[in-house]
Amino acid sequence: MGESNDCVFCKIVDGQIPCYKVFETEELLAFLDIGPLSAGHTLLLPKKHYAAMKELPDSLAGSLGQALPQLAGAVQTVSKSEGVNILQNNGRCAGQEVDHVHIHIIPRFDGDGLGFRWKPTSYDEGQADEICSRFAEITGK
Repeated sequence: MGESNDCVFCKIVDGQIPCYKVFETEELLAFLDIGPLSAGHTLLLPKKHYAAMKELPDSLAGSLGQALPQLAGAVQTVSKSEGVNILQNNGRCAGQEVDHVHIHIIPRFDGDGLGFRWKPTSYDEGQADEICSRFAEITGK
């Protein structure tokens, strides 16, 4: 945790790499994505280095969550978009390219051609109950 010398986002936080900053608090930084999916595509991240969401302290996760409504609204207003996608990838298989927790806020327009390739499935008999039981073991709820 803290900082990673080879992390591009840590270098942006430290000012070693310039960015188009749109929001900042003591704990968080938001800036325009250098490879936007649409104009206004913004990244929100904790200033301290955490590779995965599960590593975040509850208070920092709360700060990210509290910042999202205001920042998503600002992205939508500034971009004049009809909506936004709020996306957080964890792990390479999920599309995470920078190993520093970050949340994408992506302006969306009707007919913009962006999308997801969802392939819904269903649970086998008893599988959902088994998964819920494992959650209960881990979370105690």
